[in-house]
Amino acid sequence: MAWSCWARLCSREVLSGRRCRGHRFTLYTQQRNGFKRVPQKTEPRKPDQETGSKPYKSSLSPPIQETVFYTSSPSLKRLVKPFFFTIGFTGCAFGSAAIWQYEYLKSRVQSYFDEARADWMDKLRPQKNGDFRKQVNKWWNSLSEGQRTVTGIIAANVFVFCLWRIPSMQRTMITYFTSNPASRVLCSPMLLSTFSHFSLFHMAANMYVLWSFSSSIVSLLGREQFMAVYLSAGVISTFVSYVSKVTTGRFGPSLGASGAIMTILAAVCTKMPEAKLAIILLPMFTFTAGNALKAIIAMDTAGLVLGWKFFDHAAHLGGALFGIWYVTYGHELIWKNREPLVKAWHEMRSKSRGKGGGGSH
Repeated sequence: MAWSCWARLCSREVLSGRRCRGHRFTLYTQQRNGFKRVPQKTEPRKPDQETGSKPYKSSLSPPIQETVFYTSSPSLKRLVKPFFFTIGFTGCAFGSAAIWQYEYLKSRVQSYFDEARADWMDKLRPQKNGDFRKQVNKWWNSLSEGQRTVTGIIAANVFVFCLWRIPSMQRTMITYFTSNPASRVLCSPMLLSTFSHFSLFHMAANMYVLWSFSSSIVSLLGREQFMAVYLSAGVISTFVSYVSKVTTGRFGPSLGASGAIMTILAAVCTKMPEAKLAIILLPMFTFTAGNALKAIIAMDTAGLVLGWKFFDHAAHLGGALFGIWYVTYGHELIWKNREPLVKAWHEMRSKSRGKGGGGSH
């Protein structure tokens, strides 16, 4: 099992006058009063006075016309809507997962007979050599349940990555697929930005880590609970990033699945601290999962305190702490208390079937 959540190449892109930085990219803007587009100038931009670095364009990104936005400092009132969105979305995610698990278990017997019938029919049909669909099914069946579960997440990230390459979509992508407490849209980007990557290497590294830990986390939590944790982690880590940006005054959009992936990594490392991990490009150096988690938390804590701008350290730290909390306490407090909701759903379904059956007579 490989580990590469923070040891990866961090590209910086000039995206609409904002600078993409590192894992869970943070695009920093200058801060002035108002929120308006400044006139374009013919002279080249000066190096960022805050960071002292020069603009850098990656060969992986298409050329994008430079636009600069200046934002006023948001107050703590800007966090009210994101706070309630985080609570509401997390509750809906776990509630939907509980109902999803109920419906899956309920149809499991019927699915078993359907699969048995399909296998019987396949034996009666003449076998085709080189059948593409058969090869795909064989590959799919060879995957673990965790790998099959994260396939949809990876596909969504690839789709959003392709949208970044469409010039006419740039303004929409910046508005809805990057999270920023200074933006006019606050809530939906908290989720959408966790599926958004501008750099190919950034996306590939994140998805590789997710794929590597998928079997462990799904065997630990189950498919439905994993999806609730992953989606909630993306929103929670973004909210922590919002709080950090507002309290420190360091604003700028962020994007990437890092916060959610940090939750998965922290959960697995907490439950299996003696598991051996390795960095992607240095497989000869191994270390325990417990030590890796301590190093990650230490680095992100230092980055948050010292104001490092290479990563969105607040999102990383928020995701890691949520993962530790969930496998230690959250599973008992949330998932094991889902029975009243499932019971209410069962009664509602029974009543709806009863009314439907009564109307047919």
